[in-house]
Amino acid sequence: MKNYIIEFIGTFFLVFTIGFTSNPIAISAILTGMIYMGKDISGAYYNPAITIAGWLRGRMNFLEFLKYIAIQILAATIAALMYYLIIAKTFAPIPNNTINPLKPLFIEAAFTFVLALVFLKTTTSKKTAGNSYYGIAIGFTVLGAIYAGSSISGAGYNPAAAIGSIIIDTIFWGWEGYIHNLWLYIVGPFIGGAAATVVYKITNPDEFEN
Repeated sequence: MKNYIIEFIGTFFLVFTIGFTSNPIAISAILTGMIYMGKDISGAYYNPAITIAGWLRGRMNFLEFLKYIAIQILAATIAALMYYLIIAKTFAPIPNNTINPLKPLFIEAAFTFVLALVFLKTTTSKKTAGNSYYGIAIGFTVLGAIYAGSSISGAGYNPAAAIGSIIIDTIFWGWEGYIHNLWLYIVGPFIGGAAATVVYKITNPDEFEN
């Protein structure tokens, strides 16, 4: 239960912050803090795309994987609802709709890939075990990814944040809102997270030796 509580808290405050500001520094700062807060308890995933990387890495079983994702989506949805109750507005990642949708899809996959790879290396590798820089490494990766990709994909990189915010937007504003973009923020990050695990296993074969 404590794992799920931590995942809820971390995801909630990450998404809550995203609602109130698009400032990459603020978002990265709260994520860094939440990672240090929860890493030793739940693993500090806070993102289904990172969770799938952890599952494929062998850090949890399939049932735990599903429970983590459910908690993350619940936390994101409640965070988006609280934002609406305070501000009377909704929020969601918005891609550049003037370009081919494969371009924002690639950005979502690519930057989630590098985020998941950094996460795996700094939090699960035997070679970096006991380090104290994992939160900073992940936070700076997110910071760079937001600055680099926001003008193309909206810099989602987190299916829970996208699903939660778009659920609330659809409830209050109907089907004409952000829901048509949701697939980008599910497919892209999951591809990136899964691909990162494949590359991690190829480049760190000693981690998987019996």
